[in-house]
Amino acid sequence: MKRCMVMLLVCMSILITARAFADTYDAQWVAQCVSDNQSANVSIEVITKYCTCMNNKMSSDETRSITEWEKTHPQERAECDRVAGWK
Repeated sequence: MKRCMVMLLVCMSILITARAFADTYDAQWVAQCVSDNQSANVSIEVITKYCTCMNNKMSSDETRSITEWEKTHPQERAECDRVAGWK
């Protein structure tokens, strides 16, 4: 029983640590997307909401940036435009 609890604790620690790295990685992707779209004629809030939406639609193993990925996914881009209120 003790061994099972230790293994459970180790697994939970790994999962929590992996999620923290994923959050940092996601934040970097969103920040790059916001930077890529700074010249757009919309507020930073709209850009951030758009980039977050696009990031959430991408798979976690995607290697392209949001800006590169959106060019090959017009349906997702249109959905995120609508969600963010990009006009």
